[in-house]
Amino acid sequence: MNLQQLRYAVALADELHFGRAARRAGVQQPPFSQQIRRLENELGVTLFERTTRHVRLTPAGEAFVIEARRALTHLEAAAQAAGRVGRGETGRLMIGFVGSAVNQALPPVLRRYRSRYPGVDLELRELTTAQQVEELIQGRLDIGVLRAPIAGPRQTALTTITVARERFVVALPIRHPLSAREHVPLPALAADAFVLPPRSLGPGFHDQITRMARAAGFELRVVQEAVQMQTIVGLVAAGIGVSIVPESVGRLHRDDVVFRPLTPLTRAVTLDLAWRRDDASPLVRNFREMFAPAGSQAG
Repeated sequence: MNLQQLRYAVALADELHFGRAARRAGVQQPPFSQQIRRLENELGVTLFERTTRHVRLTPAGEAFVIEARRALTHLEAAAQAAGRVGRGETGRLMIGFVGSAVNQALPPVLRRYRSRYPGVDLELRELTTAQQVEELIQGRLDIGVLRAPIAGPRQTALTTITVARERFVVALPIRHPLSAREHVPLPALAADAFVLPPRSLGPGFHDQITRMARAAGFELRVVQEAVQMQTIVGLVAAGIGVSIVPESVGRLHRDDVVFRPLTPLTRAVTLDLAWRRDDASPLVRNFREMFAPAGSQAG
């Protein structure tokens, strides 16, 4: 017994005419009739009574066609389910993201993705860049939305694409002497205390800021570390120090902190997607396609 025979039996039960059933199945009548006969021989029962004028289902045929329909329905459901998984339309996608990504590229992408792939369950976790790299390599994340570059040998296990670029700005307490300026010269911050994320949680990001300060002729004096950007901005508001942050962080709109462009214009900080180099998952592919890359790099 095979699926073709099941389909032929259902077609004949619907049409009760060999010629019409064969045409419906897209075959000539002789091979169609042969397959019905083979099916009956294999089952050892007569499924259809044939006369020169009529075709009728036997009681055995009625019972068989009921189950054949169910089997074909289950087969179609299985094929559709497999197709949805293969197209990345269902499943679970685990995404890590740095907190500042929600001030920039991530929210509209998530809205588009949920609209296009409502059958996919999203698990979102706010993590630092270093944490995301580790979780990606361990297979506990599928996609990371992080701050490049990725430092160290682990970068060879991942691929990254840049999806957004933005400038650094300085975050100042509202009463800071430089807060009234439209632009702040970076060397003017040489005597200030700084609040920054720990280098261990985002070495590439941290090193960019360090190199900027050194190029301006001074070493950063970091008096406080904090993991999340909103925490850093809160500590700036409290007068603990100043900070250099991506310009999208300025969208937090606090009354007690100002964000000012730096001069000379600083190099761009990037927001990147990262995934395992050997990951061919359609879920990951579809999520990547939601972004319009601002450039790419292999990491």
